Amino acid sequence: MSQKIRLLIVDDEKIALKNLSHILKKEGYEITTTASGQNALKWVQERNFDVVLTDLRMEKVDGMKILRKCKEISPDTEVIMITGYATVETAIQAMQHGAYHYIAKPFKLDEVRNVVKEASEKIRLKKENVALKERLENIEEKVRIITEDPQMIRLLDMAREIAPTDCNTLITGESGTGKELMARYIHLHSRRAKGPLLAVNCGAFTEDLLANELFGHEQGAFTGATVLKKGLIEIASQGTLFLDEISEMSPSMQVKLLRVIQSREFHRIGGTRSILVNVRFIAATNRDLKELIESGEFRHDLFYRLNVVTLHQPPLAERKGDIPLLAYHFLKKYSVLMGKETTEISEEVLNFLRSYNFPGNVRELENIIERGVALSRGSTLTMSSLPDDLKGLCLKTYRRKEGKFPSLEDQEKTYIRWVLDEVGGNKSKAAKILGIDRVSLWRKLKKFDLEDNESLH
Repeated sequence: MSQKIRLLIVDDEKIALKNLSHILKKEGYEITTTASGQNALKWVQERNFDVVLTDLRMEKVDGMKILRKCKEISPDTEVIMITGYATVETAIQAMQHGAYHYIAKPFKLDEVRNVVKEASEKIRLKKENVALKERLENIEEKVRIITEDPQMIRLLDMAREIAPTDCNTLITGESGTGKELMARYIHLHSRRAKGPLLAVNCGAFTEDLLANELFGHEQGAFTGATVLKKGLIEIASQGTLFLDEISEMSPSMQVKLLRVIQSREFHRIGGTRSILVNVRFIAATNRDLKELIESGEFRHDLFYRLNVVTLHQPPLAERKGDIPLLAYHFLKKYSVLMGKETTEISEEVLNFLRSYNFPGNVRELENIIERGVALSRGSTLTMSSLPDDLKGLCLKTYRRKEGKFPSLEDQEKTYIRWVLDEVGGNKSKAAKILGIDRVSLWRKLKKFDLEDNESLH
């Protein structure tokens, strides 16, 4: 045991007290003894004991009083009763008051040893579960956004500023950047924090199913509607409704949602009564809604209703300084969940993660670390713990920037810069890798403003 179990032994027979103390001290318990029930009653009020082993029949204060006081002050303390006057009635009474076990005299020392060991194991497991829960609660903070990136810090500052204003908000960004986490962050910093936060993925349902999810239905509204069902909009009243992948919502559903936002009322499917609601809407998308408006796939009036404030979540590739922070956060989380003692990440792994472009963003990083912890065998996460299909990967992803596709020229410039970085600025090597001569490389460097004062190697 990492921490000794604290054991109080109470018996007015000094020989029995001495024998019990002697045998249990050998087992490694932290022992306190007394031959007085009055002293025991006082001590259980002043000190914390994990297990109390007490005689039942004692003058002035008997074991039953000690049992009741223990359960009143410290319900988790396990109490074991010993008596030379064992009857079924007293055994039942002791158990009804919360005794862990009942031992009759004359007892065998092995029997006492085993019962105390079992009670101690129960205590140890309780303590481990409490400690694990506390650690997980610290790790699983639902609105903890881990960052040191200046862009993200500015974004969080803006999120805290708009949170109390109750305005509708649009969160944009690639899949896996944490848009729902940002929505939770806004909700829990708002005046609606005590209300519900409900989330629905608009791309996960057909139009009819999404309507049923959002608006609910009256009993008998359609075949199978045997009971009334409240929709998410109604349930989220006084709180926040997070509409993920809003761009996937059909045009007719967009009209219905727009009406709710404008009028703050709706009808359940099959209903005629208007239901008033007080809901804050936060929407999210990984697509460019302005492009969808131009193509007629998204209503401009709904866009302006949702887009009171826009928060753009940057991809992980644009906040690489956060990669070690996030990696260690996930390492701690999954080490606890899996019961592993993996506490470090090798420098080789960190360098690899920094060089990787994470097309799946933070979600992909979390999956990589989770798999790594599952496969790790020591205290340090090494390259051998990473998935085989990832180790040989050197991926450069092509992302939209501010909603626009990069041009071929932009990509050429980025690629030339990357090659130069990889070869340490050696332009002869860079030209060879690029398949061009040194003069052509020089012209491209001048064109893209990548020149320096050094001559070609």
